[in-house]
Amino acid sequence: MAFSVQDITLDGARISMRRGGAGEPLLFLHGAEGLTEWPAILDRLAERYDVLAPDLPGFGLSPITPNVDDISDVAYLYLDLMEKLDLRGLRVIGHSLGGWAALEIAIRSCERIRSLALIASAGIHVKGHPKADIYMIDPDQQAKLAYADEKMGREASERALAGKYQEQAILNRIASARFGWNPRLYNPRLERWLHRVRVPTMIFWGDEDRIIPPVYGDALARLIPGSKLEKLANCGHYPHVEKIDVVANRLHDFLAR
Repeated sequence: MAFSVQDITLDGARISMRRGGAGEPLLFLHGAEGLTEWPAILDRLAERYDVLAPDLPGFGLSPITPNVDDISDVAYLYLDLMEKLDLRGLRVIGHSLGGWAALEIAIRSCERIRSLALIASAGIHVKGHPKADIYMIDPDQQAKLAYADEKMGREASERALAGKYQEQAILNRIASARFGWNPRLYNPRLERWLHRVRVPTMIFWGDEDRIIPPVYGDALARLIPGSKLEKLANCGHYPHVEKIDVVANRLHDFLAR
């Protein structure tokens, strides 16, 4: 699928954004690994939607922005993006760190949002169920942990070690730590406001996720009114990669409603 790259300036912050497809708008918020390419799931979504996939500040082609220090700043930045592009009836999909950003947006305002889909989302803490410390393990080890399928894990580990991606992976990790270092990948105050997510919400989780355990999916489903949780068998932290056909089909059904 062909896509364009746009640079958008928001109150001094410059955001680089990939955009492809046609139809009603859909915002895809990437995880802690960033978006090094246009992933296959976005091809599938772009068959029916105008897909917008921005790089968070410090990731990819978006430079670090001094006035964006934490995930709440990211939420307001994306609300400004929606306003500047006059996006309405927006479908929002977030993976991991991007899911956390999506939740922070939704508790502040759902005015322009039609629905929310979370894929192995960060953002909360479940006592007694630690997440993997992605800042203290090597990228290749993290890649192996992220997949239930051993072959996919090995391939991801090899990509993480490839010179082509190493420099960007380091920059993305630094950017991720800017938002998720302390406390690790969650906001202690987010849970108390999740009742404000007032749009249809679907949650996807791999039943063998070793980065953010599946119990986090159960917790989010309890905390977000009317949300639906789908756990995928033999799947890790990247359901939209490991189980792309299932996730793409479920997303199309959910988004169409």
